[in-house]
Amino acid sequence: MIDPPEPVLPGAPEVPEDMTPARLPVPAGPGRLLVLAVVFVCAACGLVYELELVALATYLVGDSVTQASVVLSVMVFAMGVGALLAKRLRCRAAVGFGAIEAGLALVGGCSAMALYACFAWFGQSRSALVGFSLAIGILIGAEVPLLMTLIQRVRRQDAGGAVADLFAADYVGALVGGLAFPFLLLPGFGQLTGALITGGVNAVAGGVLVLWLFRRDLSGRARWALFAANALVLALLAAGMMLAAPFERAARQAVYGSSARVAVQTGVQEVVMTGGTGAGAGAGRGRKGSGGPLALYLDGRLRVSAENEFRYHEALVHPAMAGGPHRRVLVLGGGDGLAVREILHHRSVRSVTVVELDPGVLKLARTDPGLSRLNHRSLGDPRVRVVTADAFDWLRQRGLRGRAAPYDVIVSDLPDPGIAASTKLYSQEFYGLAARLLAPDGRLVVHAGPPVERARLYWTVESTLRSVGLATVPYRLSGRPAGFSGGPDRTVDAAPPVDAEVRAARPSAGGDRYWGFVLAARHRPRFGLAPDAPPPAGIGRAELQAGRRGEARDRMPGLPASTLMHPRYLD
Repeated sequence: MIDPPEPVLPGAPEVPEDMTPARLPVPAGPGRLLVLAVVFVCAACGLVYELELVALATYLVGDSVTQASVVLSVMVFAMGVGALLAKRLRCRAAVGFGAIEAGLALVGGCSAMALYACFAWFGQSRSALVGFSLAIGILIGAEVPLLMTLIQRVRRQDAGGAVADLFAADYVGALVGGLAFPFLLLPGFGQLTGALITGGVNAVAGGVLVLWLFRRDLSGRARWALFAANALVLALLAAGMMLAAPFERAARQAVYGSSARVAVQTGVQEVVMTGGTGAGAGAGRGRKGSGGPLALYLDGRLRVSAENEFRYHEALVHPAMAGGPHRRVLVLGGGDGLAVREILHHRSVRSVTVVELDPGVLKLARTDPGLSRLNHRSLGDPRVRVVTADAFDWLRQRGLRGRAAPYDVIVSDLPDPGIAASTKLYSQEFYGLAARLLAPDGRLVVHAGPPVERARLYWTVESTLRSVGLATVPYRLSGRPAGFSGGPDRTVDAAPPVDAEVRAARPSAGGDRYWGFVLAARHRPRFGLAPDAPPPAGIGRAELQAGRRGEARDRMPGLPASTLMHPRYLD
């Protein structure tokens, strides 16, 4: 016997929507699959937004470890807040989910463009990064409770099974989104357009689920409001995609100035080049021609300034070349060809091997008129062999072969050790592999970062070299070059703070700055300028001093050698 329904008391609340079966246009099975497909798409889009914020923040601010930590921690916290707030929407789950997806598509799709605008025109992006991480995290967190309600309204099942199905679709979608970002969206569309496309996919998925599958649960007013909101979001995202190219040009000019003439995403990094088109009398050394001095930026960081790069590359190359034979030379990094230019000044060089990760930089070094003129077309010399590979992996493969021919000189012209992504290139493992390829009297020279501004980093690199059995001679390039508008040449310090000193410096609005180097060999290397090389333009023989007088006083005690250089030693 069927029990009669309980009487509804006057004023009692109606049965909430999350307890009633949905009126679907399709059977429950296909409807449930559609909900899980939307979960899959939304998870993929959410992870793309997250990776987009991390990538752009690393590019704009630097220090990938810090930026990833900020984005991930803020977003996870915000997802918890969003899940709590979504409890109030469970009684109108379909309408709430449609509104949340429209907002998430707009905020997530436009986040990259907004961050770039904050950096380009307002000079900061940290607060915007936190704000977008918080907003996107709240919206993503609100999705799961509402989707749980919707999938239960399609077909009731035990809570454990529903959670398992929902999270399985969510995690698989996150996998696809995580792989699509670096291998499809970033190389194929770029950061800005890729985020806008992701927002469009997000809006379409949410709109299809609510406006078609759950349309019978919506009032006419709610249906038209959601349709208008999704149409507006898609129109704004489409307008953003149309304006992305001129926006990037305008933002790039705001960051780099109007002389920016090359901007390419190589798949490894963004490469921007300014100036360097003039062919004036001083163009060979980077002096100002009609196009201004050349400057090369990698991921927003200045790597080459034609006004003073020759001083850096001379100080990097010539002391190592002077210490003994240099018939076979290995250059790790240095895809711009500028270190190779200095190496080829030595007549006894017979072969130079360049190991560079980014083929885009190598292409520019060979084909760009300004950069190829600056490097004297060194990469086209028949003595030069170029290998496109990660320096760490290349050294490891050569070491595994066991009988690789040794090198007289190894020049490490790699990204700054303060960048977290490059720490493996300043580790015990890396230097141990490099030492195995050194000839018995070979020398290794390393750009070790600024010894004054970041002394802890500099001396950690030096102690790491010593930890693999190499004797070291630290030295630096300091002061200001002759003719620099900031002031005259500086004189030698009465008590230099490191072993050897070259009286020169890169011009900088921040005041006195230094390049720091470490020369290493199995036995204490000789230090000076090679007699068979033409006199460098930026440093002279009388400007080099070698000795150990500074180390006892200025070396920071207690620094351990770095294994994959822990970030605590990068401060």
